[in-house]
Amino acid sequence: MILQELIIECKKQNPKAQEALYRKYSGVLFGICLKYSPNKAEAEDNLQDAFLTIFKRIDQYQGKGSFEGWIKRIAVNTALQKYRKKKVFDISNEQQIEDTHVEVENTAVPLDYLLGIIQELPDRYRLVFNLYVLDGYTHKEIAEMLGISDGTSKSNLARARMILKTKVETFQNKENET
Repeated sequence: MILQELIIECKKQNPKAQEALYRKYSGVLFGICLKYSPNKAEAEDNLQDAFLTIFKRIDQYQGKGSFEGWIKRIAVNTALQKYRKKKVFDISNEQQIEDTHVEVENTAVPLDYLLGIIQELPDRYRLVFNLYVLDGYTHKEIAEMLGISDGTSKSNLARARMILKTKVETFQNKENET
């Protein structure tokens, strides 16, 4: 079944089509959910919530633009919605720092290690880092998505980069000692 037919059948609430759509996109969407969730269990919950939203709102997809882009946006928004409710961005007495670019010595750092330390970042830093660095959103877009100021977005990104830089340098120092 081609994608257009699958979408039409999902709009009719066809369970087999919904299952096929889930199988086709669950891997990609799980990766997105994992990126914006603090752990695997929460990522799985976000994935299920995202698919519930996709199936509920599939009538809103008009065939304009990429369907995959449309469902990815839903997955990102599903994960971010939980953080908006938790108020993880309510920061009191935290000075805003300028967005800085962090240079790290050009040594091989395993991808698994990098992904792990990104996952360990505090929620507000991880979310801004992922949105800005990995997904290419602007600070203005991030601020709108998360209900924060541009300055807070820039500050959170700079803090995330500093934390990651420290952890990568520690890793590299350990590697150089062996």
